[in-house]
Amino acid sequence: MFKKEPGTSERRRYLRLDTVFPVLFRLESPDGKQILSAWQQGFTRNVSKGGICLEVNNFSPDLALALKENKAKLSLEIEMPMIKKPVKAQAQVAWGTQSGADPNRYTFGLSYEHIDASANAKVMRYAWMKKLFIPVAISLILALSIGLGINTFINAKLTQGNKALVEQLIKILQDTSVAKQQIKSISREKSDLQLQLDALEQRIKAAEKEKKEKEERGVKAAARINALVEELSLERNRLQQQIISVQTKENNITEELLRLDKKKSCLEQANLDKMYQWLSVHQNHRSGLIMSFEGDSQIERWGFTYDQALAALAFINISDFNRAAKILTFFKDRAEKTDGRFFNAYYVDDGSPAEYVVHSGPNIWLGIAAAQYSYKSGDNSFLQLAQDIAKATIGMQSQDREGGIRGGPDVAWFATEHNLDAYAFFNMLYEITTDSVYEKARDKILNWLLNHTYDRSEIPVKRGKGDSTIATDTYAWSIAAIGPEKLSGIGMDPDRIMEFVEENCSVEVDYRRLGEGDAVKIKGFDFAPQRHLARGGIVSSEWTAQMVVSMKIMAKYYYDKEMPAKAHAYEVKADAYLAELANMIVSSPSPSGQGESCLPYATQDNVDTGHGWFTPKGSRTGSVAGTVYTIFAYYGYNPLQLRK
Repeated sequence: MFKKEPGTSERRRYLRLDTVFPVLFRLESPDGKQILSAWQQGFTRNVSKGGICLEVNNFSPDLALALKENKAKLSLEIEMPMIKKPVKAQAQVAWGTQSGADPNRYTFGLSYEHIDASANAKVMRYAWMKKLFIPVAISLILALSIGLGINTFINAKLTQGNKALVEQLIKILQDTSVAKQQIKSISREKSDLQLQLDALEQRIKAAEKEKKEKEERGVKAAARINALVEELSLERNRLQQQIISVQTKENNITEELLRLDKKKSCLEQANLDKMYQWLSVHQNHRSGLIMSFEGDSQIERWGFTYDQALAALAFINISDFNRAAKILTFFKDRAEKTDGRFFNAYYVDDGSPAEYVVHSGPNIWLGIAAAQYSYKSGDNSFLQLAQDIAKATIGMQSQDREGGIRGGPDVAWFATEHNLDAYAFFNMLYEITTDSVYEKARDKILNWLLNHTYDRSEIPVKRGKGDSTIATDTYAWSIAAIGPEKLSGIGMDPDRIMEFVEENCSVEVDYRRLGEGDAVKIKGFDFAPQRHLARGGIVSSEWTAQMVVSMKIMAKYYYDKEMPAKAHAYEVKADAYLAELANMIVSSPSPSGQGESCLPYATQDNVDTGHGWFTPKGSRTGSVAGTVYTIFAYYGYNPLQLRK
């Protein structure tokens, strides 16, 4: 009989395998000089550093007897998955058992006589890997599942909380609007009552005068006059009580309005923080770029250069220079360009161009962001980027005898928008570097604007050279880029510019946030006069916010001129349009956005702006430009001028 299978303590030296691998073996004489059998196949059951446990089916009783009497040893070729050549070894039988159910089935415990150390290590590594794979895999799957579940729960809570914050602000705005309407109604009622009281006082005075005159002449006053005076006095008392009641109601609503305004201010600040967070979470960690339109499947991976400049300016405005630097570094070191100019859009994930179109405006805005970074941070790492963009822009300016800047190197049209951008950009670089090159370029731009943009009184600002189309942003940016004082100095009326655009481009439209709930009325600014477009009016979040920035500039201008009444009028308008913008705030539609606050590009998707492009698709599309400019509007930040 073979030796019995070792006990528990000895078996612990062996590693139990859940899966087996084949072993070829043959019997040789103890000295290894004589081959006693052909190659046969067995399967591992356990392995250890010193040997293996081998199961053999249909094993010859004669060969088993030779092993039992120690008249043979085994030459092994262990087939290992993922190892090209089998592991060779020589071994002796340490113990063996015979199956009772099948007498030709044996289990042998083999002890190595010889095996290459590195090969043996491979066998043990594989065995442990197989042994641990399933429990480790299960553990990892469980851990990932738990982590995913926790993360999903946290994201759901964050999304729910952020959406609730937006809803609270909208509710407060609606309540505030109702309260303001009530105050207006009460004010009218009080005014009407006061007029009635004043008229009644005049009638009482006339009756008392008539009574007094009769008494002075010794004539007894008629009962009619006494009765009239008494009746009028009673009516006066009634009107006075009504006025007191209305005044009390007005005071109560005014107190409620103050409470709502205080809460609104807190919620607005919280939503501003959420807007900023929305920008931050969408910044790609590899490229540093930010997706321009979250929700439009056709361009959702696109980062427009103009939007990247705006996002960098938002980061710069609150001194988050690291995030701004990530965007500017992409354009400084990685972005593909042509003839020193950047393309209009890049894919945010890998930074490759998304469209091979080059326009002047996006490049100039990128230069503005680099200049603002240098000015506010004191770090000139990106000043050369700004100067390189300026060099290419001045090169284009030199091609026009009037000193204007075309819309791009491959186009013939001249846009007021791009030239206003350039005026502000050159002015910044002149202020930073004191280089007269930028002063001259700036002054040429201003002269071009006087000749081609501000040359018709009936249309204060034309869209471009030979183009009288009304574009809202050119009015807002005239105030922001040149400034009301400079405009007045060159013969332009900044008040007329503001009045004209409000008369022609201000609209009130129905808007249903995210396509849900009842529509609300929103007043803001269209891209162009709605009477010129069959689509009807739409509110642009970006261009409305630009107008708010300009209104705040005008308010400061009149405060500096010690004209508080006009300043206050602009402030009231700015606040009113800001409240309207808050009504457009939506919760981020993407999982990564976690419901953070953002604004759509406009109140309608996929419609003609009137300027050669359409608004993005999708009612749930968050816009970088709309969100960033709304942040600028709340802070009163003018990106077209240098301010500490």
